[in-house]
Amino acid sequence: MHNAVEACKRAQAKLVFFDNVYPYGKADGPMTEDTPFNPCSKKGEIRARTATTLLNEIKAGKLQALITRSADFYGPRVKTSILNMLVIDKLAKGAAASWLANDAVPHSFAFTPDAAESLAVLAETDAAWHQTWHVPTAAQPPCGKEYIQMAARALGVAARHHILGRRLIKMAGWFNSDVRETYEMLYQNESAYRFDSSKFERAFTFEPTSYVEGIQRTADACRSGAG
Repeated sequence: MHNAVEACKRAQAKLVFFDNVYPYGKADGPMTEDTPFNPCSKKGEIRARTATTLLNEIKAGKLQALITRSADFYGPRVKTSILNMLVIDKLAKGAAASWLANDAVPHSFAFTPDAAESLAVLAETDAAWHQTWHVPTAAQPPCGKEYIQMAARALGVAARHHILGRRLIKMAGWFNSDVRETYEMLYQNESAYRFDSSKFERAFTFEPTSYVEGIQRTADACRSGAG
């Protein structure tokens, strides 16, 4: 972040920083742009320091920048989404879906085409600079079971799934570094994870893509071989 800030100063360039919700930690209620940083993971601590560095530069008037923040994400041709990898891709291949920790609590997901559009809109709006924005994300998020049911309907298959609990993930992490990195973030899946983007929706009269439509479009892309 220090290097990015210095480069933008020298080039007299603006900076759009696309961030995540790790700095918030275990938020009490829906996450908004005003949710205080209270990280409870190493990743969250690093993200909080990084974002604070940029916020201090903005407050000091040394840089024209803005922060956009996204929840977990999904969408067509997305290869690193939990929802894509564990649910849609698996069901499309005839396997049972998987869900992390708890399939009975709501969990927000941002649709990547909406997130991409919001970045362009913010970057082209003078009044949006020097602020933090949550990318548009559908409200009233489903729980894991409901996501799996929607994906199964979109793909025309049975809604089969199993839960990946803490003990299993910890054991798998002994042999896989990617899985091991997931373990400390399981708090995001054990309780309600609600992401509020009403600030952006009000400012730009934007309606996020519904979960039903987003999952259908993602499933269609998966079926067509696009991933």
